[in-house]
Amino acid sequence: MINLKITITDEAVRWYKEELELSDPTYIRFHVRYGGIGGNIPGFSLGISLEEPSQIHTSIEKDFVTFYIEESDAWYFDNKDLIISFDKQINEPQFTYKAA
Repeated sequence: MINLKITITDEAVRWYKEELELSDPTYIRFHVRYGGIGGNIPGFSLGISLEEPSQIHTSIEKDFVTFYIEESDAWYFDNKDLIISFDKQINEPQFTYKAA
């Protein structure tokens, strides 16, 4: 089993709620996608989708939004925690990967 914890700042939660015009309660899935930059593994990055979970590996609920990662995407994190903060300079969430 791959250890993984999600941490998300209140500022990042507010950004997702406003940017995606979310209604309570809802789910945001972080999933692995091919391509992109700044990911944990070169050639891959994180995408998001609004969908109900089927097999949650890990999740965090804040302000009526459940942010989660499915079992099928846990490999991408390779025993690293996902930290989601808000970058005020670029006005969007920032992903950081920290050894678990």
